[in-house]
Amino acid sequence: MPLEVPDAERLASANDATIEEFPRFAPVEVDWEVETIEDVDAAGREAVDDLPALDDLAAGAEIAVTAGSRGIHDFPEMIRGVIDELQARGYEPFVFPSMGSHGGATAEGQREVLADLDMSEESLGCEIRATMDVERVGERDGSPVYADANAVAADAILIANRVKPHTDFSAGIESGLCKMSVIGMGKHRGAEMMHNAALAGDMGEEIRERARILIEELPILGGVALIENARDRAAHVEGVPAESILDREPELLERAYEELPTLPVDDLDLLVVDESGKEVSGTGLDTNVIGRLRFRGEAEPDTPDYTRIYVRSLTGPSHGNGLGMGLADLIHEDFVADLDLGDTYLNVATSGETSRANIPLIVPEDASAFQLAPSITGTPDPSELRIARIPNTMEPGTLVVSEPVVPELQSMENVTVGELAPLAFEDGELPEDPYGV
Repeated sequence: MPLEVPDAERLASANDATIEEFPRFAPVEVDWEVETIEDVDAAGREAVDDLPALDDLAAGAEIAVTAGSRGIHDFPEMIRGVIDELQARGYEPFVFPSMGSHGGATAEGQREVLADLDMSEESLGCEIRATMDVERVGERDGSPVYADANAVAADAILIANRVKPHTDFSAGIESGLCKMSVIGMGKHRGAEMMHNAALAGDMGEEIRERARILIEELPILGGVALIENARDRAAHVEGVPAESILDREPELLERAYEELPTLPVDDLDLLVVDESGKEVSGTGLDTNVIGRLRFRGEAEPDTPDYTRIYVRSLTGPSHGNGLGMGLADLIHEDFVADLDLGDTYLNVATSGETSRANIPLIVPEDASAFQLAPSITGTPDPSELRIARIPNTMEPGTLVVSEPVVPELQSMENVTVGELAPLAFEDGELPEDPYGV
């Protein structure tokens, strides 16, 4: 039976609220004091200097370099710098997709994901070798530890990734070089094995110990770690020798937590997110921003506290993978139209948490989500609703807020609040770019 989304008129009958009763809205901009690397390409080249194991390689040695599926703004430029430096030293680097089961768990799909993120053979200046084949390089507690077959066959491996708080758990090692080696480089089979082990134990420990096995068994030179500032630009790039990764990564993570951007308001009735996507976060919506984990064995955070979350669309680079929609309460029918349940279910089977793929309430237009808000938030008076809208969870400092939220933001020194204006829709949809202060 085809899924039929209720029309706007039917949903409007849920209560007596009218759009005219909603509060006015104002654009808001957070001015974070940040440190930014001006020449990321040069930073990538310089990071290679921090890897002394390179000196042991013969001229012409093939070096496999990881590239993941996240939309890290300065990552392609950093990797180009790394590749240029390796080539200048007489080596033959190649990039290989390191993204677990993303891209539909196919080699061509993963190559397409890299292209969407501005990483092609032309833009990188080197070969991309994509395969889903893996080699078993060890085991932990009877569970295999896998690595990409092309990487295993190379003379050396360089792990490159952003270090940041993870969306599933909190530990000394979260998202970074170790995770890239275990889950990204492990492809679909390695990611599945890791997540299954983590569901029965401690994910942070599993990543650490499996990374230890990979470092011991494979010719890993080390890693190049990138930390982003609150504006999603590179604040720090560092080369980390293989023998130092397990000790250095927790220190880098501490800084990443300090740089993590979040909304300037912790208490909302409704958070509207324009887009969710795999290049934004592994969970589509960064759990550290929305204050929801919904992962087995992990406690839910106390703050922020957003009663309901509405997501308007799924990004193109997600290729239909809607993992993370289960973190929301409502989604637009356009999101569903772009959904590929095969890719989504394959990803959730790999990651192990089914609730994150649950389909929320589907609304036919933006106005319907607002119309339902008084009934589903515990705030029946529309004029009192605390609402914020953001482009995505990578840009929580650019937002629009309802009038009840404005006074507390006006008291913050680093926040600029624009003029209030009535809530308006065009054919039931919100304006596309309301964010300029």
